[in-house]
Amino acid sequence: MTRSRRIASSLRDLRSAAGSLPDAVVLLDNEQHVRWFNHAAEDLLGLRRPQDRGAHLDERLSTTELATWLKEGAREPLNDVAAPGHPNRHINVTLLPFGRRQRLLLARDISHLTRLEQIRRDFVANVSHELRTPLTVIHGYLELLDPEDVPELAPVLNEMRAQSKRMGQIVEDLLTLSRLETQEHVQDERVQMTPLLATIRKEAEALSQGRHQITVESTAEADLLGSVKDLHSAFSNLVSNAVRYTPTGGRISIRWRRTSEGAVYSVTDTGYGIPASHLARLTERFYRVSSSRSRESGGTGLGLSIVKHVLNLHQARLDIQSEPGQGSTFSCWFSSERLLAPGVSDPD
Repeated sequence: MTRSRRIASSLRDLRSAAGSLPDAVVLLDNEQHVRWFNHAAEDLLGLRRPQDRGAHLDERLSTTELATWLKEGAREPLNDVAAPGHPNRHINVTLLPFGRRQRLLLARDISHLTRLEQIRRDFVANVSHELRTPLTVIHGYLELLDPEDVPELAPVLNEMRAQSKRMGQIVEDLLTLSRLETQEHVQDERVQMTPLLATIRKEAEALSQGRHQITVESTAEADLLGSVKDLHSAFSNLVSNAVRYTPTGGRISIRWRRTSEGAVYSVTDTGYGIPASHLARLTERFYRVSSSRSRESGGTGLGLSIVKHVLNLHQARLDIQSEPGQGSTFSCWFSSERLLAPGVSDPD
């Protein structure tokens, strides 16, 4: 009896602790019937005692994104969705295997993080917008000053012009990022790849100024469905990075080819390469593998972040393969749903 009481007491303590957690916890059987849930689940998910015990969870949440996620198998965590119990709050949800043929649904309130992220976006957008006008004025006056008129100040004026131009580019990239982060979809139109690749090659050759061998290979025989402006920005960012980080005499290959799942746009260089420890963080804004080399080359540290957001809006993904001293390959993978046959009318 003493042992039974200890076990019962431990179970009560465990249930009490789970019931007091700030995260919603729901215990489900193999068919997703609700067996138990804590107080946070009542608040965040809108579950009610005793009527929801034994209920099918996706039916109970039938009008929410959670229901669709559960019906599709809930293989990956569901991030930043409205809480069924509080539509003005946001949650992250995970479904984990538990015990014998049971599952544990965990939902965490991330409303405060969402608010902080929105404050950050608004701050960056507002500051960038306010900086644009004074920087334009400063750059305009610097252009009026001819270094030949004051030879002793020529190095200073040239450096001021270069830094003013770089600051302007940083502001423009920040504004582009702010726009992409708040977009939920793009206005789809035909993106003709043949002229786009030709434009990107001309831009790369102008930036390279003959220091690199640049080739374009296009075998996909397909156009893309998406935003011409945004895809041009993403593709040219990858090429300009390759030019900046490839020593003189190196090779840069731009390819557009078919795959079994769609098509891929890739940029391969023979540059410095990137250590594996840095690959996962390359798309973070202002993240640099080598700060001094990046600044010397004129980079803003925002290009790959822009690429990532553009690809997300096109349901595409970025893959990076690199080895120090061997160069890098940046690949943009598009699904077949984004491909259009050349010469075929655009979809309505």
